[in-house]
Amino acid sequence: MQLSTAIKKKIKAWEGCRLTAYRCPAGVLTIGYGHTGKDVTPGKKITQAEADALFDTDITKFAATVAPIFAGVQLNGDQFDALVSLSYNIGSLTVKAPTLVRKVKSDPNDPTIRAEFMKHVNARVNGVLKPLPGLMKRRAAEADHYFGKI
Repeated sequence: MQLSTAIKKKIKAWEGCRLTAYRCPAGVLTIGYGHTGKDVTPGKKITQAEADALFDTDITKFAATVAPIFAGVQLNGDQFDALVSLSYNIGSLTVKAPTLVRKVKSDPNDPTIRAEFMKHVNARVNGVLKPLPGLMKRRAAEADHYFGKI
């Protein structure tokens, strides 16, 4: 499946773009539109073009990781978009959101899937796990997107 332009724009807006490496609220070194990894070092600077290229590479990898998890499941484009967006933000769905994966595989239209998105609103800040308002808004918007309420 292909990601929609709409979800790519939403992910970019949710992530924001910073051209100088910074630590996100969870303390992870990040640059561009939420790019993390060994190539992100303190003080690193990139151009807008590099941020866009990193995003394109990263989102393609996440889509390629999410797609096989749901092979054989009749997902529509909005559902796929939302699952990739969630994965882009939290990591592996099979590791971080196994109940969501199980529910989607069983019945992608199960209304309790919304609650599964909402389980991922916490981040460890100064060693304390707490809900972040930005993540709460993002998860609600991802769930709305999943259920076609764009």
